[in-house]
Amino acid sequence: MTSSVFDTGLQELRRSWGWHLAMGIALILLGIIAVIDSVAVTVISMMFFGWLLLFGGIIEGMQAFRHRRGGHFFLHLLNAAFAIVVGLMLLRNPLAGSLVMTLLMATYFLVAGAFRIFTALTVDITGSGWMLVDGIITLILGILVWAQWPMAGLWIIGLFIGINLITYGWSQMMLAFVLRRLGAE
Repeated sequence: MTSSVFDTGLQELRRSWGWHLAMGIALILLGIIAVIDSVAVTVISMMFFGWLLLFGGIIEGMQAFRHRRGGHFFLHLLNAAFAIVVGLMLLRNPLAGSLVMTLLMATYFLVAGAFRIFTALTVDITGSGWMLVDGIITLILGILVWAQWPMAGLWIIGLFIGINLITYGWSQMMLAFVLRRLGAE
């Protein structure tokens, strides 16, 4: 049963290799645009995040009142109010929001990098060398973002989104080529 489900899914993937290729190309093009105009993408992403928080807060607030007898009413109401306020703040000033987000990202990279380096040096397991490399790169990334703050807050989020779109698009293109080759066999 399991192999037939797997075979059916693989056959469907093989038939749709062209769509994966088209999606990969489109994602790479969008990623290049995002890298070129990373400030606009940063602002758009902050506004998108603001709208998500606003609507999520409204929905949670409605749910809190709808199920007010179910417990944790004030906790849900407080969370809803917080989401609405932060969402409105992001919509009102997305650049300020991107500065805060960039500072949080830099802090995360610094702490995560240091933690990974420490773990790789203190734990003796196979593959810990890769964890050490990852930790060093993450720490360096945190230092670079921190050193460029606050100016990095204007473009770094858009740049990261662009890089992610390019790498995901590339992986979809490579998948398409593998699927086409499998379909020809």
